[in-house]
Amino acid sequence: MTTDAGTDGTVRASDGSSDVVEPRQRTFHIRTFGCQMNEHDSERLAGSLVADGLVAIDDMESADVVVFNTCCIRENADNKFYGHLGNLKTLRESRPDMQIAVGGCLAQMDKEKIRERAGHVDVVFGTHNLTSAPDLLRRAATEGPIVEILDGPVAEVDSSGADQQTAALAAVRDLPYAAWVTIQMGCDNSCAYCIVPAVRGPEVSRTMADLVGEVEELARRGVTEVTLLGQNVNSYGRDITKRSPLFGDLLRATGAVEGIRRLRFTSPHPKDLRPEVIAAMAETPEVCNHLHLPMQSGSDAILKAMRRGYTAERYLDRLAAARAGFPDLAVTTDLIVGFPGETEDDFERTLEVAAEAEFDSAYTFVFSPRPGTRAATMTEHFLPAEVTAERTERLRNVVERSALIKHAERVGRIEEVVVEGPSKRNPDITTGRTGQNKLVHFAAPDGRTIPSGSYATVHVTDAARHHLAGDLVEVTAKPSHRVLIPVSAG
Repeated sequence: MTTDAGTDGTVRASDGSSDVVEPRQRTFHIRTFGCQMNEHDSERLAGSLVADGLVAIDDMESADVVVFNTCCIRENADNKFYGHLGNLKTLRESRPDMQIAVGGCLAQMDKEKIRERAGHVDVVFGTHNLTSAPDLLRRAATEGPIVEILDGPVAEVDSSGADQQTAALAAVRDLPYAAWVTIQMGCDNSCAYCIVPAVRGPEVSRTMADLVGEVEELARRGVTEVTLLGQNVNSYGRDITKRSPLFGDLLRATGAVEGIRRLRFTSPHPKDLRPEVIAAMAETPEVCNHLHLPMQSGSDAILKAMRRGYTAERYLDRLAAARAGFPDLAVTTDLIVGFPGETEDDFERTLEVAAEAEFDSAYTFVFSPRPGTRAATMTEHFLPAEVTAERTERLRNVVERSALIKHAERVGRIEEVVVEGPSKRNPDITTGRTGQNKLVHFAAPDGRTIPSGSYATVHVTDAARHHLAGDLVEVTAKPSHRVLIPVSAG
């Protein structure tokens, strides 16, 4: 006798009898677009859905619930999202019990547009109520499509941070030994190209006690690497003290948590990279020797138009201070090509500053106008696509030249890595990541498998632009994590 799935979520006999063979758990698939904040939000979304009884699967077309966690920072993320959403329309027509939800930054900004372009969407929710997705999906099953966009944080980001911590600890993570910890929501800066303040609101810092408590609980569960996450992490706590930020104190406090071996953070703002932060980085052994410091442009005129709050010279001064205070520091950055009005002279200055900065790597983006930002109104100064494409290639050549030099300097060294697992391209090769956040490929002797989350030392023998290669020396620590069982977010 064969069985098939009933619409009520059970599996029934194929002869039509009413005997229930076994319950069938509903499944979900989350597709994420955008930055680390979106990735962490998706982990929390997954935790909420698992706590509600759903099971995650990799196949989007087979899922009972498909959730798109969207980004409005980058235009290509928008286009990919709408493409995937359109492709699901036909599938939804053949599977009427399937539910589709859209959340995140783009949902916060374009809720009406999403409903107009995609009537097959069941739920639209924003950045401030992502953990309410299970309840919204249940309601939509009986009430029809629901749009719920909140203008600001509610209970999950209250002053105590308790509900925020509960949602974070319920997160389902790809790497059980590594966790993001959101230290603040929103942003108080006014960069001309950025829509984040409009969709995530002003900066709201979580209390230090709550953050340390979350890191302590993560460590008890076997997490050894934590990344502190925020739109402008080094301004953390300014809204609490009404004076100076507390980020240096937070680094020391979280680094002191027993069991935490590596501490990272992203992203700091160059104007707020103060001496006390650099000192805290250097004095906290757990802080990794990697700094992601977005530069965006090397032209003072463009930086002013971007409203970044610093000059190229000041950026380089802060970078030099960081390297002087924290030896063997790897530095990565973000760079925007083709900001409205960028001249060839402006771009040449960016090439010069990028070369002088000697970045280990860089994320280069072609400017794309985001509705609601100041830069989006500068239409008469937009650059042709062929110009920005040519400039992007030149900039990448400069960055990759310095990256290869930096990587070549690691050859011959013994590097500690945390093991991520087998390489996606070659399962016989193991991948790990250094404190400088460099990817290292190495082979384990006799083809043995080294568990993910282990710490090992590797002798670096070769360098490429985007990775290192080497030989395993020894495994120095086995993983201490156990499976994280999500707790109810309710």
